[in-house]
Amino acid sequence: MNDYDPPYAIARTTTEAMLYLDLTACQDCGSDQAAWQYDIHDAALRYVGTCAGCGAEREYLFSPPYQGLLDEVATFGGPEPSELVDAGQWLAVADWIAGEVAADDRSEAARAVMAYARQAVQEVLKFVPPAGDSVPAEAFWTDAGQAERDRDPGRFRRERLLAVRDSYSD
Repeated sequence: MNDYDPPYAIARTTTEAMLYLDLTACQDCGSDQAAWQYDIHDAALRYVGTCAGCGAEREYLFSPPYQGLLDEVATFGGPEPSELVDAGQWLAVADWIAGEVAADDRSEAARAVMAYARQAVQEVLKFVPPAGDSVPAEAFWTDAGQAERDRDPGRFRRERLLAVRDSYSD
């Protein structure tokens, strides 16, 4: 039996926490824009911001293990799957990021952006069970993630995810 029951969602890194905040719209007006400030509150990483759309105060608390408050290298987390961002959201983020780079752009900036997209696809792969061949249904817990899966469930097969991830290295 596991006695560990964190009171808040676990953020593996501050980069992951910030991505979660970017993907989480204001409950009052639906805006995803806010200027976030962070601190440590009761052993939790706390982000507080004012919604740019309606002025509502927003607050989110994350339990450790978050890695550092100012990650020098943007990474999303360790070997375990995210508890904040679901598999469909990760793939949508990867698609969006990769879509910002022209296919023939070989600049250093483009390579950095594609490395970020590759990391996002790697996060989707963490949801595939070791003996499985695709991301299971329970890895899609948001409406946005489920919609992404419904558009093309085959994109969440291990082999296709590996092909996409590897194509982002080229």
